[in-house]
Amino acid sequence: MIQLTQRLGPVAADSAQDTLTLTYDDRIKGRLRVTLDSGRGAGLFLDRGPVLRDGDGLEGGGLCVRVVAAVEPVVTARVASGLPLARLCYHLGNRHVTLGIGEDEQGAWVRFAPDHVLEDLAVRLGAELTHHRAPFDPEPGAYSMGGHSAGHSHHHAHHDHSSNHAHDHSHEGHHAH
Repeated sequence: MIQLTQRLGPVAADSAQDTLTLTYDDRIKGRLRVTLDSGRGAGLFLDRGPVLRDGDGLEGGGLCVRVVAAVEPVVTARVASGLPLARLCYHLGNRHVTLGIGEDEQGAWVRFAPDHVLEDLAVRLGAELTHHRAPFDPEPGAYSMGGHSAGHSHHHAHHDHSSNHAHDHSHEGHHAH
């Protein structure tokens, strides 16, 4: 069995010897038995870290494998750009769900896994929903973008708990779950 142990970051399709198509839920996992798209068995043995993104490379035993986001059931919500889109992203994000945000020839969209509560919320905010199958490659989150490593320290000057001012980190009443 091929052991994929190294994250390579984004790799060009022509530089990989094989591909590995995974759902979003499987791209979260660091330990997983998989079948490469060529049919060969492999195992993921990765350090805890960022979610595997569509186009990321993995290496093991001299083999470079490119990750492909699988087509899976999704809901795409569309509203007008500007404040309606910001409001939709805010309220869905406030539910602590993973969201894909994009734009195509039809305009901006927000994509999430099917969930009747989220769907009802999106409709109440004026979104038109489409249930379909598409790759789900959501936003990685601010902490995994530029400058923060997987093992980063939380001792930043702007969030120093040793100073003499109070912090209220309570979120009670702010989130509807």
